[in-house]
Amino acid sequence: MAENLPEKQKVVVVGGTGFLGYYAVKEFIRRGHSVTIVALPPLPEEGLFPKEVNITLANIDKLDDSAIVDILKGHDAIVFAAGADDRVIPRAPAYEFFHQANVLSCKRVLSLARQSGIKRGVVLSSYFLYFDRIWPEEKLSEYHPYIRSRREQAQQSMDVSMPDLQLMVLELPYIFGSMPGRTPLWKPLIDYVNSRYPLFYMSGGTNMIAVEHVGEAIVGAIEKGKGGHSYTVGDENLTWVEFLERILSILGKKKRIVIVPTCLVRLVLRLVGLQHRLRGRESGLDPVRFAAIQTRNTFFDPAPAAEELGYGRGNLEEAFKDTVEACLRVKS
Repeated sequence: MAENLPEKQKVVVVGGTGFLGYYAVKEFIRRGHSVTIVALPPLPEEGLFPKEVNITLANIDKLDDSAIVDILKGHDAIVFAAGADDRVIPRAPAYEFFHQANVLSCKRVLSLARQSGIKRGVVLSSYFLYFDRIWPEEKLSEYHPYIRSRREQAQQSMDVSMPDLQLMVLELPYIFGSMPGRTPLWKPLIDYVNSRYPLFYMSGGTNMIAVEHVGEAIVGAIEKGKGGHSYTVGDENLTWVEFLERILSILGKKKRIVIVPTCLVRLVLRLVGLQHRLRGRESGLDPVRFAAIQTRNTFFDPAPAAEELGYGRGNLEEAFKDTVEACLRVKS
Protein backbone atom coordinates (compact mmCIF):
# COMPACT_ATOMS: atom_id res chain seq x y z
CA MET A 1 0.00 0.00 0.00
CA ALA A 2 1.24 3.49 -0.88
CA GLU A 3 2.59 5.49 2.05
CA ASN A 4 0.12 7.58 4.10
CA LEU A 5 -2.94 6.20 2.30
CA PRO A 6 -5.81 4.42 4.07
CA GLU A 7 -6.13 0.71 3.41
CA LYS A 8 -9.63 1.25 2.03
CA GLN A 9 -9.79 4.32 -0.15
CA LYS A 10 -12.47 6.63 -1.49
CA VAL A 11 -12.04 6.71 -5.26
CA VAL A 12 -13.59 8.88 -7.99
CA VAL A 13 -13.81 7.22 -11.41
CA VAL A 14 -14.40 9.73 -14.20
CA GLY A 15 -15.97 7.77 -17.04
CA GLY A 16 -17.02 4.96 -14.72
CA THR A 17 -19.87 3.74 -16.93
CA GLY A 18 -17.59 3.13 -19.91
CA PHE A 19 -16.10 -0.25 -20.74
CA LEU A 20 -12.86 0.18 -18.79
CA GLY A 21 -14.33 2.35 -16.08
CA TYR A 22 -17.02 -0.26 -15.38
CA TYR A 23 -14.44 -3.00 -14.75
CA ALA A 24 -12.32 -0.67 -12.63
CA VAL A 25 -15.37 0.13 -10.47
CA LYS A 26 -16.17 -3.58 -10.12
CA GLU A 27 -12.62 -4.32 -8.95
CA PHE A 28 -12.51 -1.38 -6.53
CA ILE A 29 -15.75 -2.62 -4.96
CA ARG A 30 -14.48 -6.20 -4.82
CA ARG A 31 -11.44 -5.02 -2.84
CA GLY A 32 -13.54 -3.01 -0.40
CA HIS A 33 -12.92 0.53 -1.64
CA SER A 34 -15.65 3.19 -1.83
CA VAL A 35 -16.45 4.51 -5.31
CA THR A 36 -17.96 7.66 -6.77
CA ILE A 37 -18.66 7.73 -10.50
CA VAL A 38 -18.88 10.77 -12.78
CA ALA A 39 -20.06 9.86 -16.27
CA LEU A 40 -22.15 11.02 -19.19
CA PRO A 41 -25.85 10.19 -19.03
CA PRO A 42 -27.67 7.90 -19.42
CA LEU A 43 -26.63 4.74 -17.60
CA PRO A 44 -25.99 1.95 -20.14
CA GLU A 45 -28.29 -0.27 -18.10
CA GLU A 46 -30.26 0.15 -14.89
CA GLY A 47 -28.84 -1.61 -11.87
CA LEU A 48 -25.35 -1.55 -13.32
CA PHE A 49 -23.74 -0.90 -9.92
CA PRO A 50 -24.53 -1.66 -6.26
CA LYS A 51 -26.53 1.00 -4.40
CA GLU A 52 -23.52 2.06 -2.33
CA VAL A 53 -21.82 3.46 -5.46
CA ASN A 54 -22.39 7.22 -5.75
CA ILE A 55 -23.23 8.18 -9.34
CA THR A 56 -23.24 11.65 -10.88
CA LEU A 57 -24.44 11.64 -14.48
CA ALA A 58 -23.12 14.80 -16.10
CA ASN A 59 -20.72 16.09 -18.74
CA ILE A 60 -17.74 16.99 -16.58
CA ASP A 61 -16.56 19.51 -19.18
CA LYS A 62 -19.78 21.47 -18.65
CA LEU A 63 -19.54 21.55 -14.86
CA ASP A 64 -17.91 24.59 -13.32
CA ASP A 65 -14.85 24.22 -11.11
CA SER A 66 -16.78 24.51 -7.86
CA ALA A 67 -19.19 21.72 -8.86
CA ILE A 68 -16.27 19.43 -9.69
CA VAL A 69 -14.50 20.24 -6.44
CA ASP A 70 -17.70 19.43 -4.53
CA ILE A 71 -17.65 15.96 -6.12
CA LEU A 72 -13.92 15.40 -5.57
CA LYS A 73 -13.39 16.60 -2.03
CA GLY A 74 -13.17 13.92 0.62
CA HIS A 75 -11.73 11.36 -1.80
CA ASP A 76 -8.28 9.77 -1.72
CA ALA A 77 -7.79 8.79 -5.38
CA ILE A 78 -9.03 9.46 -8.90
CA VAL A 79 -9.16 7.47 -12.15
CA PHE A 80 -9.56 9.41 -15.41
CA ALA A 81 -11.19 6.91 -17.78
CA ALA A 82 -12.87 9.50 -20.00
CA GLY A 83 -11.77 11.23 -23.20
CA ALA A 84 -11.87 10.31 -26.88
CA ASP A 85 -10.26 7.28 -28.49
CA ASP A 86 -8.94 6.82 -32.02
CA ARG A 87 -12.24 5.47 -33.40
CA VAL A 88 -13.72 8.97 -33.37
CA ILE A 89 -13.44 10.75 -36.74
CA PRO A 90 -14.03 14.44 -35.87
CA ARG A 91 -14.34 17.41 -38.14
CA ALA A 92 -10.99 18.68 -39.38
CA PRO A 93 -8.61 19.62 -37.90
CA ALA A 94 -8.68 16.51 -35.73
CA TYR A 95 -6.03 17.77 -33.33
CA GLU A 96 -8.28 20.48 -31.90
CA PHE A 97 -10.91 17.88 -31.00
CA PHE A 98 -8.49 15.42 -29.40
CA HIS A 99 -6.62 18.20 -27.60
CA GLN A 100 -9.83 19.35 -25.95
CA ALA A 101 -11.11 15.84 -25.14
CA ASN A 102 -7.88 14.26 -23.95
CA VAL A 103 -5.53 17.04 -22.86
CA LEU A 104 -7.48 20.02 -21.58
CA SER A 105 -10.27 18.05 -19.91
CA CYS A 106 -7.93 15.64 -18.13
CA LYS A 107 -5.51 18.38 -17.04
CA ARG A 108 -8.34 20.48 -15.62
CA VAL A 109 -9.88 17.63 -13.65
CA LEU A 110 -6.53 16.52 -12.22
CA SER A 111 -5.59 20.06 -11.26
CA LEU A 112 -8.86 20.35 -9.33
CA ALA A 113 -8.28 16.90 -7.83
CA ARG A 114 -4.88 18.00 -6.51
CA GLN A 115 -6.41 21.17 -5.08
CA SER A 116 -9.10 19.01 -3.44
CA GLY A 117 -6.49 16.97 -1.57
CA ILE A 118 -6.58 13.81 -3.67
CA LYS A 119 -3.25 12.00 -3.35
CA ARG A 120 -3.30 9.25 -6.00
CA GLY A 121 -4.39 9.15 -9.63
CA VAL A 122 -4.44 7.06 -12.78
CA VAL A 123 -4.97 8.19 -16.38
CA LEU A 124 -6.01 5.57 -18.93
CA SER A 125 -4.11 6.05 -22.16
CA SER A 126 -2.87 4.14 -25.19
CA TYR A 127 0.04 1.82 -25.84
CA PHE A 128 0.84 3.99 -28.85
CA LEU A 129 2.81 6.08 -26.36
CA TYR A 130 5.11 3.12 -25.78
CA PHE A 131 5.77 2.74 -29.50
CA ASP A 132 6.20 6.49 -29.86
CA ARG A 133 9.10 6.15 -27.40
CA ILE A 134 10.76 3.04 -28.85
CA TRP A 135 10.20 3.86 -32.56
CA PRO A 136 11.22 7.53 -32.76
CA GLU A 137 11.85 7.18 -36.49
CA GLU A 138 8.10 6.70 -37.04
CA LYS A 139 7.33 10.12 -35.50
CA LEU A 140 3.98 8.82 -34.27
CA SER A 141 3.09 11.81 -32.11
CA GLU A 142 4.07 14.17 -34.93
CA TYR A 143 1.97 12.58 -37.68
CA HIS A 144 -1.06 11.31 -35.72
CA PRO A 145 -3.24 13.87 -33.87
CA TYR A 146 -4.66 11.23 -31.54
CA ILE A 147 -1.23 9.99 -30.44
CA ARG A 148 -0.02 13.58 -30.06
CA SER A 149 -2.97 14.25 -27.75
CA ARG A 150 -2.15 11.20 -25.65
CA ARG A 151 1.48 12.23 -25.35
CA GLU A 152 0.54 15.77 -24.31
CA GLN A 153 -2.13 14.41 -21.96
CA ALA A 154 0.47 12.34 -20.11
CA GLN A 155 3.02 15.15 -19.94
CA GLN A 156 0.67 17.94 -18.91
CA SER A 157 -1.29 15.79 -16.49
CA MET A 158 1.94 14.91 -14.72
CA ASP A 159 2.90 18.58 -14.61
CA VAL A 160 -0.30 19.67 -12.85
CA SER A 161 -0.45 16.65 -10.52
CA MET A 162 2.99 15.83 -9.17
CA PRO A 163 4.19 15.63 -6.49
CA ASP A 164 1.11 16.30 -4.34
CA LEU A 165 -1.04 13.98 -6.43
CA GLN A 166 0.99 10.88 -7.30
CA LEU A 167 -0.13 10.21 -10.88
CA MET A 168 0.38 7.15 -13.09
CA VAL A 169 -0.42 6.59 -16.77
CA LEU A 170 -1.58 3.18 -17.98
CA GLU A 171 -0.77 2.57 -21.64
CA LEU A 172 -3.36 0.05 -22.82
CA PRO A 173 -3.39 -2.28 -25.86
CA TYR A 174 -6.29 -4.10 -27.55
CA ILE A 175 -8.87 -5.10 -24.94
CA PHE A 176 -11.52 -7.82 -25.08
CA GLY A 177 -14.64 -8.67 -23.12
CA SER A 178 -18.15 -7.29 -22.74
CA MET A 179 -20.30 -5.32 -20.33
CA PRO A 180 -24.04 -4.80 -19.86
CA GLY A 181 -25.68 -2.20 -22.07
CA ARG A 182 -22.80 -1.58 -24.49
CA THR A 183 -21.85 -3.18 -27.80
CA PRO A 184 -18.16 -4.11 -28.10
CA LEU A 185 -16.19 -1.95 -30.50
CA TRP A 186 -15.18 -5.19 -32.21
CA LYS A 187 -18.64 -5.77 -33.72
CA PRO A 188 -17.76 -4.67 -37.31
CA LEU A 189 -14.78 -7.04 -37.36
CA ILE A 190 -16.74 -9.93 -35.81
CA ASP A 191 -19.52 -9.41 -38.38
CA TYR A 192 -16.94 -9.46 -41.18
CA VAL A 193 -15.28 -12.65 -39.92
CA ASN A 194 -18.73 -14.22 -39.50
CA SER A 195 -19.89 -13.21 -42.99
CA ARG A 196 -19.93 -15.32 -46.13
CA TYR A 197 -17.22 -13.17 -47.68
CA PRO A 198 -13.58 -14.26 -48.08
CA LEU A 199 -11.39 -13.18 -45.18
CA PHE A 200 -8.76 -10.68 -46.24
CA TYR A 201 -6.53 -9.13 -43.59
CA MET A 202 -3.18 -7.47 -43.11
CA SER A 203 0.09 -8.79 -41.79
CA GLY A 204 1.40 -7.96 -38.34
CA GLY A 205 -0.06 -8.41 -34.88
CA THR A 206 -0.41 -6.81 -31.48
CA ASN A 207 -0.79 -7.27 -27.75
CA MET A 208 -4.19 -8.21 -26.31
CA ILE A 209 -5.66 -8.44 -22.82
CA ALA A 210 -8.91 -9.42 -21.10
CA VAL A 211 -10.77 -6.42 -19.70
CA GLU A 212 -10.96 -7.90 -16.19
CA HIS A 213 -7.18 -7.69 -15.96
CA VAL A 214 -7.26 -4.04 -17.03
CA GLY A 215 -9.56 -3.41 -14.07
CA GLU A 216 -7.06 -5.16 -11.82
CA ALA A 217 -4.21 -3.06 -13.23
CA ILE A 218 -6.10 0.17 -12.57
CA VAL A 219 -6.80 -0.74 -8.96
CA GLY A 220 -3.26 -2.09 -8.53
CA ALA A 221 -1.86 1.24 -9.71
CA ILE A 222 -3.95 3.17 -7.18
CA GLU A 223 -2.97 0.79 -4.39
CA LYS A 224 0.75 0.40 -5.03
CA GLY A 225 1.92 2.00 -8.29
CA LYS A 226 4.75 4.54 -8.37
CA GLY A 227 3.75 8.14 -8.98
CA GLY A 228 5.28 9.66 -12.10
CA HIS A 229 5.48 6.30 -13.89
CA SER A 230 3.91 5.10 -17.12
CA TYR A 231 3.00 1.41 -17.23
CA THR A 232 2.57 -0.44 -20.52
CA VAL A 233 -0.17 -2.88 -19.56
CA GLY A 234 -0.99 -5.98 -21.61
CA ASP A 235 -0.96 -9.74 -21.78
CA GLU A 236 -0.55 -11.90 -24.89
CA ASN A 237 1.20 -11.04 -28.16
CA LEU A 238 -0.70 -12.47 -31.14
CA THR A 239 -0.36 -12.05 -34.88
CA TRP A 240 -3.53 -10.97 -36.65
CA VAL A 241 -3.74 -14.44 -38.22
CA GLU A 242 -3.55 -16.14 -34.81
CA PHE A 243 -6.22 -13.78 -33.50
CA LEU A 244 -8.55 -14.36 -36.47
CA GLU A 245 -8.09 -18.13 -36.24
CA ARG A 246 -9.27 -18.00 -32.62
CA ILE A 247 -12.32 -15.94 -33.59
CA LEU A 248 -13.13 -18.34 -36.43
CA SER A 249 -12.88 -21.25 -34.01
CA ILE A 250 -15.32 -19.57 -31.59
CA LEU A 251 -17.72 -18.95 -34.49
CA GLY A 252 -17.36 -22.56 -35.64
CA LYS A 253 -16.21 -21.47 -39.09
CA LYS A 254 -13.38 -22.49 -41.36
CA LYS A 255 -11.95 -19.88 -43.69
CA ARG A 256 -8.66 -19.29 -45.39
CA ILE A 257 -7.13 -16.02 -44.23
CA VAL A 258 -5.59 -14.13 -47.15
CA ILE A 259 -2.87 -11.65 -46.16
CA VAL A 260 -3.12 -8.46 -48.19
CA PRO A 261 0.22 -6.90 -49.23
CA THR A 262 1.04 -3.77 -47.29
CA CYS A 263 1.10 -1.70 -50.49
CA LEU A 264 -2.57 -2.58 -51.07
CA VAL A 265 -3.38 -1.80 -47.44
CA ARG A 266 -1.87 1.64 -47.97
CA LEU A 267 -3.95 2.14 -51.11
CA VAL A 268 -7.18 1.25 -49.32
CA LEU A 269 -6.32 3.51 -46.40
CA ARG A 270 -5.46 6.32 -48.80
CA LEU A 271 -9.00 6.04 -50.17
CA VAL A 272 -10.35 6.09 -46.62
CA GLY A 273 -8.42 9.28 -45.95
CA LEU A 274 -9.78 10.83 -49.14
CA GLN A 275 -13.32 9.97 -48.08
CA HIS A 276 -12.74 11.66 -44.74
CA ARG A 277 -11.43 14.83 -46.40
CA LEU A 278 -14.40 14.99 -48.77
CA ARG A 279 -16.66 14.91 -45.70
CA GLY A 280 -14.65 17.62 -43.97
CA ARG A 281 -13.35 15.17 -41.37
CA GLU A 282 -9.94 13.94 -40.25
CA SER A 283 -8.90 10.78 -38.44
CA GLY A 284 -6.82 10.94 -35.30
CA LEU A 285 -4.57 8.34 -36.94
CA ASP A 286 -3.29 9.37 -40.36
CA PRO A 287 -4.59 6.43 -42.46
CA VAL A 288 -1.66 6.04 -44.86
CA ARG A 289 1.10 6.50 -42.30
CA PHE A 290 -0.73 4.26 -39.84
CA ALA A 291 -0.44 1.34 -42.27
CA ALA A 292 3.26 1.13 -41.38
CA ILE A 293 2.29 0.52 -37.74
CA GLN A 294 -0.80 -1.62 -38.18
CA THR A 295 1.07 -4.10 -40.39
CA ARG A 296 3.95 -4.51 -37.93
CA ASN A 297 4.09 -6.63 -34.81
CA THR A 298 3.29 -4.11 -32.09
CA PHE A 299 4.46 -6.52 -29.42
CA PHE A 300 5.92 -5.79 -25.98
CA ASP A 301 6.74 -7.55 -22.73
CA PRO A 302 3.92 -6.96 -20.20
CA ALA A 303 5.69 -8.80 -17.36
CA PRO A 304 7.19 -5.71 -15.63
CA ALA A 305 3.84 -3.92 -15.39
CA ALA A 306 2.00 -7.09 -14.38
CA GLU A 307 4.51 -7.77 -11.60
CA GLU A 308 4.54 -4.23 -10.24
CA LEU A 309 0.79 -3.63 -10.40
CA GLY A 310 -0.19 -7.16 -9.49
CA TYR A 311 -2.75 -7.77 -12.22
CA GLY A 312 -3.57 -11.22 -13.54
CA ARG A 313 -2.94 -12.60 -16.99
CA GLY A 314 -4.64 -15.24 -19.10
CA ASN A 315 -8.36 -15.85 -19.72
CA LEU A 316 -7.99 -14.23 -23.13
CA GLU A 317 -9.90 -17.06 -24.80
CA GLU A 318 -12.87 -16.43 -22.50
CA ALA A 319 -12.64 -12.71 -23.25
CA PHE A 320 -12.75 -13.48 -26.99
CA LYS A 321 -15.85 -15.63 -26.44
CA ASP A 322 -17.56 -12.92 -24.40
CA THR A 323 -16.76 -10.38 -27.12
CA VAL A 324 -18.08 -12.58 -29.93
CA GLU A 325 -21.26 -13.49 -28.07
CA ALA A 326 -21.99 -9.86 -27.18
CA CYS A 327 -21.48 -8.82 -30.81
CA LEU A 328 -23.74 -11.56 -32.17
CA ARG A 329 -26.54 -10.55 -29.80
CA VAL A 330 -26.74 -7.16 -31.48
CA LYS A 331 -28.38 -7.12 -34.90
CA SER A 332 -26.43 -5.27 -37.60
